[in-house]
Amino acid sequence: MLRKLVFILLFFATAVHAQQRLAFHDGTFKIAQFTDIHWDESSPNCPKTIAAIDAVIAAEKPDMAMLTGDVVTEKPGVQGWKSVIAVFERVRLPFVVMMGNHDAEVMAKDSIYNMLLASPYYVGKRGDADVFGYGNCVIPVHGRQGVEALLYCLDSNDYQPVKEFGHYDWIHFDQIKWYREQSQRFAREHVGNPLPALAFFHIPLVEYKDMIAAGTYLGHYEDEGVASAKLNSGMFNAFAEQGDVMGVFTGHDHGNDLIDTYSTIALAYGRVSGLDAYGKLPRGGRIIQLYEGKRKFDTWISVAGKRENTFYYPSAITSRDESTLQFLPGKNIKPRRQGVAYTYYEGRCKKIAQIAGMKKVKTGTLTNFSIAPARTPDHFAFEYRAFIKIDKRGVYKFYTYSDDGSQLFIDGRLVVDNDGGHSARRAEGKVALETGYHEIRIPYFEDYMGQTLEVGYASRDIEETLIPDSALFVE
Repeated sequence: MLRKLVFILLFFATAVHAQQRLAFHDGTFKIAQFTDIHWDESSPNCPKTIAAIDAVIAAEKPDMAMLTGDVVTEKPGVQGWKSVIAVFERVRLPFVVMMGNHDAEVMAKDSIYNMLLASPYYVGKRGDADVFGYGNCVIPVHGRQGVEALLYCLDSNDYQPVKEFGHYDWIHFDQIKWYREQSQRFAREHVGNPLPALAFFHIPLVEYKDMIAAGTYLGHYEDEGVASAKLNSGMFNAFAEQGDVMGVFTGHDHGNDLIDTYSTIALAYGRVSGLDAYGKLPRGGRIIQLYEGKRKFDTWISVAGKRENTFYYPSAITSRDESTLQFLPGKNIKPRRQGVAYTYYEGRCKKIAQIAGMKKVKTGTLTNFSIAPARTPDHFAFEYRAFIKIDKRGVYKFYTYSDDGSQLFIDGRLVVDNDGGHSARRAEGKVALETGYHEIRIPYFEDYMGQTLEVGYASRDIEETLIPDSALFVE
């Protein structure tokens, strides 16, 4: 009877612990992503892999760990999973596992999740039986006002049988439907507002290729390719339409640990974590830090107690920007009043350089950048001049959204180049500014068929917005 009572007590203690609630602490929640551990129980590298993971945990003190696939890739699978689970149980760190393309080659996914769910520190789920794959789940992160953020964990699956469709499988339609339902449910519970969210899985999305092709990413690109599915099942589109996911974090390509924004969503790789995985990058992890009540996160690579390549979302400003951009000093001026000075031109124009040859019609002052003073719907141009007040030293991202061409200069330096005849499009650039006043100049022209001009900025502390009237001055 006593043994039975002890067993019951232990069972309930374990069940309660497994259902522990993840929560923000002092306004932040920190996640350690470990990927491609490639555990081989017979390998002499196992202690080195444990040391690499332990170093990240000791240095960063995360609130939880995300293991994004290819965890145990050699037999014996049961003992391998026991060893990996023990790494996180020993430090009492909540963790979640997503399946990679190699995990099921060693051990059935159902059996893997039986082992995971037996751990008091496992906070994921097996996933709904009627949804393709294993481990599909959404994990809420609680704050002072209830659920404040969501963590989506998805099975990116492994291989598909039709060779014409490529090597790797994709996230299936019923998984995407499940995600949409979860996103909509949480939004309804928050007066229709999408909650800030992150998504984790193993194989990168097809959109990673376009993100990398833009050439502005931060981090390593040593695989020189993206081993994604060949077909695009629309997972990124669903994230964009639901409006909750801020960043996607994957693994799979061991030589890549880069990150950048694609449209409004950050696409990132973790840092390869296992010594028996291919690749030359030092083993470590990626850290993601969320902020309570805000649609923002910071992320960086952590290796052997050191941080590198910090990326700030949503501004996309990076530690590389902060260390390499030359800071421009503020002007020694005292502007007389708020406003923007402009010169208005008329005539035909195909490029910014041609504005100087157009007919000057009038000058004036506005409260902000506006094409309202134009007298004709086509064939006109403006040149705007003002001083922008910068209250905090830092890197700033400026953008113009225009039809047709525009450029943005700060203290005579070209920051945004959106020149040429084109329909409405966005261009952006970054500049490092000391506090004080800085000259801002924007030439803009409208050729024909449609006209618009929008000017905005962002920083680590300023969420992207149109430049406010209160920041613009004239002498």
